[in-house]
Amino acid sequence: MAAPNHRLPNIILIFSDDQGMHDVGCYGSEIMTPRLDQLAKDGMRFTQFYAASSICTPSRYGLMTGRYPHRSKDQLLGALMFLADEDKQRGIHPGETTYVSQLNETGYQTALVGKWHLGHGTEAFWPTRHGFETFFGHTGGCIDFFTLNYGNRPDWYRNSELEKPDGYATDVITDEAIKILRQSKTADRPLYLHVAYNAPHFGKGWNAAKQTTENVMQPKQEDIAQVAHISAPLRRAFAAKVVGMDKGIGKLLDVVDELEMRENTLVIFMTDHGGDPDYGGSNTPFRGRKATLFEGGIRVPCIARWPQQIPANSVSPQVACAIDLYATFSELAGYENKGSDGISMLPILLGKSSPLPRTLIWKTGSHQSLGRQSWQAVRDGEWKWVSQPGKQSMLFDLGNDPHETSDVADSNPNVARRLQALSE
Repeated sequence: MAAPNHRLPNIILIFSDDQGMHDVGCYGSEIMTPRLDQLAKDGMRFTQFYAASSICTPSRYGLMTGRYPHRSKDQLLGALMFLADEDKQRGIHPGETTYVSQLNETGYQTALVGKWHLGHGTEAFWPTRHGFETFFGHTGGCIDFFTLNYGNRPDWYRNSELEKPDGYATDVITDEAIKILRQSKTADRPLYLHVAYNAPHFGKGWNAAKQTTENVMQPKQEDIAQVAHISAPLRRAFAAKVVGMDKGIGKLLDVVDELEMRENTLVIFMTDHGGDPDYGGSNTPFRGRKATLFEGGIRVPCIARWPQQIPANSVSPQVACAIDLYATFSELAGYENKGSDGISMLPILLGKSSPLPRTLIWKTGSHQSLGRQSWQAVRDGEWKWVSQPGKQSMLFDLGNDPHETSDVADSNPNVARRLQALSE
């Protein structure tokens, strides 16, 4: 299917971090996100959209390559750790093709602002080796929101050179994205802009007394004032970071309008995986959390706007996944889609698709330093099989039990065996 108009659209992908289904206003959250809510009113809101993983690095790998993370050369099934020597030799390799490189070859300007987390040890893993013409951000999984260091170590780059911007991380990312938008107007090429906020993920601070890194929520005080209605201190701090990001997204979208780019720009907002309640996130009403493969770990908010193409104020219950973006942009821009595990979402976005049965597979790896063990899950139609560490595998009928409250494996052994076989 060709793009509905003759000019290829600009694409802005906004990717947030550790933000669950109950962390966006239009998904029922008590956190006020007026700009994201308006984006949903102007476009399409998905109710069954899945991340490629419940953990940061594999989620990003699946998004970028359109392939299941367990197919990655380095088995990127857990979070790459910035200070771990062994993880300096791991990342996304040459030959693991991203849709960004494909868009770039098609003629798109390509820019990444914010979090990478697909390799930091050698330049072979660098975003500018995987399709991005420019990179401004950090390579590790998190950052101190005020110093822009990982603990006490520098990790903020412009392309491959360390840089030390002034400001709060969310604002620094927003300001750079706006700068790129403005500059793109002078180029005779469409723009792919990847805005990867680290918010509302915790910050990676430095405890000078203990000489060690520490995980700490780092909202701006002015944003805290906007969430005074939330009584729990941790949830309030998390909410403040969401509010600050929502304001940044609003500023970015205002510049899209100012530059008269709105009509020919596809904007997609999604999160990398479910929230972590230990740091204020919420996946209500779904079971599970970040790093699990229950719905709370992988079913995430997704909103898309493309005026005159995507029906306004629409809600899609169709099953879709971050791995589908590779195929979607292939259909949109015309590059060859080979090796992708996903399918194009374009017919869904344009309101021209009937529900299709989907089979999706997830695997996570063990991670000793984070106390995590391997999970597996398969969704096939309305059935979902989950294998969690040290316990008997479970089967759920999501059509009747979307919150995974009743294990029906014993009464449906053939279905359970069939889905388990799909995971192998």
